[in-house]
Amino acid sequence: MCGICGFVSQDDEETLARMTAVLLHRGPDDSGLYLSQPTADGLRAGLGNRRLAILDLSAAGHMPMSDPERTLWITYNGEIYNYPQLRKELEAKGYRFRSKSDTEAIVYLYQSEGPEFVRRLNGMFAIAIWDERRAQLFLARDHFGIKPLYYFHQSDRLAFASEVKALLELPGCPRRLNPEALHQYLTFQWVPDPLTLFEGIYKLPAGHYMLFKEGQLRMVEYWDLNFPPANHRFPGSERELAEELRQRFTRAVEMQLLSDVPLGTFLSAGLDSSSILAAMAQAAPDPVRTFTISFPPQYRVGETTLDDTAVAARTARHFGCRHTDIVVEPKAAELLPKLVWHMDEPVADSSTLTAYLVSREARQSVTVLMSGIGGDELFAGYRKHRAHQLARRYQRLPSLLRRGILEPLVLSLPGLRGTPLKEIVRLAKKMARSGSLPPVERFLTDSTHFSEAQKAELYLPALRDQINGLDPYVRHRAYFERVRDADFVNQMLYLDSKAFNVSLNLTYNDKMSMASSVEVRVPFLDWELAEWVANNVSPDLKLHNGTTKHILRQAMRPLLPPEVLRQKKASFGAPTDYWLATELRGMVDDLLGEDRIRRRGLFRPAAVRRLVSEHRAGRRDWSLQIWQLLTLELWMQIFMDGRGHETT
Repeated sequence: MCGICGFVSQDDEETLARMTAVLLHRGPDDSGLYLSQPTADGLRAGLGNRRLAILDLSAAGHMPMSDPERTLWITYNGEIYNYPQLRKELEAKGYRFRSKSDTEAIVYLYQSEGPEFVRRLNGMFAIAIWDERRAQLFLARDHFGIKPLYYFHQSDRLAFASEVKALLELPGCPRRLNPEALHQYLTFQWVPDPLTLFEGIYKLPAGHYMLFKEGQLRMVEYWDLNFPPANHRFPGSERELAEELRQRFTRAVEMQLLSDVPLGTFLSAGLDSSSILAAMAQAAPDPVRTFTISFPPQYRVGETTLDDTAVAARTARHFGCRHTDIVVEPKAAELLPKLVWHMDEPVADSSTLTAYLVSREARQSVTVLMSGIGGDELFAGYRKHRAHQLARRYQRLPSLLRRGILEPLVLSLPGLRGTPLKEIVRLAKKMARSGSLPPVERFLTDSTHFSEAQKAELYLPALRDQINGLDPYVRHRAYFERVRDADFVNQMLYLDSKAFNVSLNLTYNDKMSMASSVEVRVPFLDWELAEWVANNVSPDLKLHNGTTKHILRQAMRPLLPPEVLRQKKASFGAPTDYWLATELRGMVDDLLGEDRIRRRGLFRPAAVRRLVSEHRAGRRDWSLQIWQLLTLELWMQIFMDGRGHETT
């Protein structure tokens, strides 16, 4: 696991060194630079690496690494879990290994098979290979986009990095706001790939590789998750499928135990994290290290944070784990600017704080953590998936009752902040806004935080003119179109995998774990497992009579305690509303005050003031929207204004 960066340009070694240095937190164990001889057109390739040693801790794993002839040079971030099998194949072909690292296998695979070799990798990765003979740069990102890879292309110049802040070390790399991306950010709380909030800086999409030669950039999609048509008859009985799923999932977890450093797992006591623990406990020779994070009781009222850490503790005892229950009272006002710097892009999900805190504490005893990310996208585990079934029943009610009575009544309810009813009211209002809509529009509405009307009221005329006619859902609609023949449950899962998971969950888990020099692995996103689930498990076995992840529950029933199977969806959520009302109140008044908003020149001060005042008066719950605006202003100060940043 590492931080990588580089370029093909006329930039020098000093620039490359600065780019690499800013990624120190991603790889504190080693550092390396490579600068090629000039090409025929006077350009040089530079590769930088900050290494977090996981496999082969010796100097033999140093990067950038080359083949014996020194014509191929690689800098790489990730882990290849089928590396042992690939190494055996390569050795049978005559390749001689000088290290025990998976990096060397990637070099030889590229040499043997060319760019299409990425189809054979099972793991998470962002790869850059400079091919000296062809004067060609190869970039690739893993199947699901677990590892990030950003790039900046200008004329005959291309630069790439694990994090945007490394690209900003390049002379001439712009620090300009992308209005279209801002429009998307305010819609979703995050910016869908391939855009970033920086104009001219993009993310290489998941499942793609890129070739750059003689100033020309060619992008290739090498993998996508496909689903059968809606009328497809799925093979096998539920019992047979559950048995095979358990075997395949257990095998995926076992593959990801490959490590030369201590390894543990997040444990929320939800189905996904507990399933990973059960598989680890079967395969690991020593007691598994588990980590749960929670907040004191006053933080949790009306929030979706983990309420009962005792379930996690009992689950850990059941499997004989070395369990750590982390109870925190973080100083959010101090942490938030630091984490915005680490995130590169504004991601308005307060779970970034909990992801950072649990990684920071876990780093005292482990370097690698397992995470249940991806289980919801494979098996329909989110409330919005269940809402699809509820909406179908809701639409059977007479339209007059729905639109004339129920929806206006629910939408007029106060937010009931600070009470256990807050979440119920929030979900009821979602159903009132979207329950009568067609499936695609309902799903998009449920994914929205600022509606189109609210954004129109928020934007100043100059910003409205810049985004006029732009559809924030353009990527989402394109993804829906790709799987238009699939059952709608599978359509939702595809969309979540391509947009929500990669641009939000995987992004903040990578950035927050690497801020503490921790590698996070996600066994549910083994692409071979995902393909099998997509093509063999019917939607009815994922979402079954209102029960989410039904087939996974059946598969893991022989291994998990009954209370875990009954446990409501749990996560490492954060008490956003509590912080806004207490510790962050002064920050809100400062950063979202009228003078500050007016000077920024994007939003109407009166519209922002109304959100804050209505929220504090308890008339509406605008906590998520206020968090969005607060995160955005912090990001603007750090990255647009250059008013200082965290470097550790």
